[in-house]
Amino acid sequence: MASLLQGRLPASEDLLLMQNGTMMRKVRSRSWKKLRYFRLQEDGMTVWHARTVGGSAKPSFSISDVETVREGHESELLRSLAEEFPLEQGFTVVFHGRRSNLDLVAGSVAEAQVWMAGLQLLVDAVTNMDQQERLDQWLSDWFYRGDKNQDGRMTFQEVQRLLHLMNVEMDPDYALQLFQMADTSQSGTLEGGEFVEFYKALMKRDEVQELFENFSADGQKLTLLEFVDFLREEQKEGERAPDLALELIDRYEPSESGKLRHVLSMDGLLSYLSSKDGDIFNPACLPVYQDMTQPLNHYYISSSHNTYLLGDQFCGQSSVEGYIRALKRGCRCLEVDIWDGPNGEPIVYHGHTLTSRILFKDVVASVAQYAFQTSDYPVILSLENHCSWDQQQTLASHLTEILGDQLLSTTVDGLLPTQLPSPERPKSVLCPSLSALVVYLKSVSFHSFAHSRDHYRFYEISSFSEAKAKSLIKEAGNEFVQHNAWQLSRVYPSGLRTDSSNYNPQELWNAGCQMVAMNVQTAGLEMDICDGLFRQNGGCGYVLKPGFLRDAQSTFYPERPVGPSKAQILRIQVISGQQLPKGAKTKEGTIVDPLVRVEVFGVRPDTARQETNHVENNGFNPYWGETLCFRVQVPELALLRFLVKDYNWKFRDDFVGQYTLPWTCMQQGYRHIHLLSKDGISLHPASIFVHICIEEEPEEAEF
Repeated sequence: MASLLQGRLPASEDLLLMQNGTMMRKVRSRSWKKLRYFRLQEDGMTVWHARTVGGSAKPSFSISDVETVREGHESELLRSLAEEFPLEQGFTVVFHGRRSNLDLVAGSVAEAQVWMAGLQLLVDAVTNMDQQERLDQWLSDWFYRGDKNQDGRMTFQEVQRLLHLMNVEMDPDYALQLFQMADTSQSGTLEGGEFVEFYKALMKRDEVQELFENFSADGQKLTLLEFVDFLREEQKEGERAPDLALELIDRYEPSESGKLRHVLSMDGLLSYLSSKDGDIFNPACLPVYQDMTQPLNHYYISSSHNTYLLGDQFCGQSSVEGYIRALKRGCRCLEVDIWDGPNGEPIVYHGHTLTSRILFKDVVASVAQYAFQTSDYPVILSLENHCSWDQQQTLASHLTEILGDQLLSTTVDGLLPTQLPSPERPKSVLCPSLSALVVYLKSVSFHSFAHSRDHYRFYEISSFSEAKAKSLIKEAGNEFVQHNAWQLSRVYPSGLRTDSSNYNPQELWNAGCQMVAMNVQTAGLEMDICDGLFRQNGGCGYVLKPGFLRDAQSTFYPERPVGPSKAQILRIQVISGQQLPKGAKTKEGTIVDPLVRVEVFGVRPDTARQETNHVENNGFNPYWGETLCFRVQVPELALLRFLVKDYNWKFRDDFVGQYTLPWTCMQQGYRHIHLLSKDGISLHPASIFVHICIEEEPEEAEF
């Protein structure tokens, strides 16, 4: 079964040379630089490496894991070795998520150019795949893994081995029956097209077939009116259902005759339900959809703590890569700890620790390059300034010279401001620390809410430790809400979190705190919640707070909340799962026993979790059919996290995948939830299929 990429790519001399293989130096540090033989495999999707030409090889990376390829001069590690290796011979493979970059040095400039151009060609091809092409490529990858002797066909023994790899436990007789049905050539093996038919038989979705037949009069098709009924009754699409039905049929019905007759087949319904339109996340919330003209203090702002660190806060690595990653994931507030450095150059590191040091000017250069690649909205540099007077002058010089017009050095309209600017201007960088550069966001110490009201101005900002902020929420929650309606607050993790762990940001958001700084280098529940909130509004790093958190006379108490509207009841039927991967701790040769946990995060009374029973030995198409129910008082602040785990009766259940989203961005009806890894990377085509129903809580009857 040929790789899908092989049919999509133009003839490329670069790819042929990459498949021949190249000796290159793999560079991990200034002292670790070793020759390795890298080769692009015939599938066009994986790169393997060996110590020598013809030596025992193992996978290095998959093209689908690669975000981009950078030239050698963009790597701080390769720049530090410029006297040893010409930068033109080096390049960096940058991966999605938190995986470390791969720095390579080729034997010549020409070889480096071949690999840079070839890899980028492959990355672009993968990025531009549509839903069906991604599924086809996924199948091709599995076929390649299962075809052990690489002869382009699979025996039944190879298929049995592959089923185990794919998390499928199946009766051997039934598996043989499906194999023989797919083997239309009667060769005793499955070739490409036959393997696809075998997969389709495995993937038969009985629960979707039943849904289809419930709305189809003849069991063969959904007429336009039947599909409109489905969209209106189940998917809660309301008045737009008739027009939407025509759009969806045109988009997802595979048959041209079906499109002409305005009918939807079973395959068309499944294609719709598996698409972005059938996703649990409302597509209307994906672009920038909120009012972006309000003052900055009316928004939650995606914020990073100790942005320069890639690891822990005691001996971890400092790197400009931390700033690049934070900016590319939409962070709009970055922290920079600056200290006096040698030769009059300020340095960035976690003071009084063994963390490595980087130059401040390199940090500013990275901000200048990457600040507005993901979001056009303002970046705030939180400068923790520990420098002497002389090096403060150097700081100011680097900021003004490197950032240039990007640095906001006057008020937006040149007039005395009466409120903070909105996220809408020109693209700009704000620096709250150096007094000569401060226009907005002047840092001030917090004493009390009364003191702030009497002595501070709207353009000033106070920072709070997580312990102080949580204490204030308990002691004076409503005052904190009112304070955050007119002034910005920044909250940062406890200094005791030397492992760069995170707190739950939800409690701080409940009080209207705008900049809740996170250790974005550390994956986990807390970052899932943070990513979930900022997944909406174009991923621009700004999310408009609910109206009751923007009102300086708000009566909202985070600890004793009464929402502005009626409580809501959420019923989630967890129906089935599709192609779930194995957990990191799943033993080789075993198959996952998946269960689904649904967690609600919001104000304290709304925070809850429930889970299904586990399904034994089935990660390929497990069926649960269980309903979970939640009552939520303040849906405007709630987020939902869907977590799939591998059940383990002896130890802690193993993580399989998750997806987190705001309550207000959730679509009702039959929806797929496309799972993400711990790093927030797509686990396509892994998903769970659910039915969502939200109703207002009925009023109690009066007697």
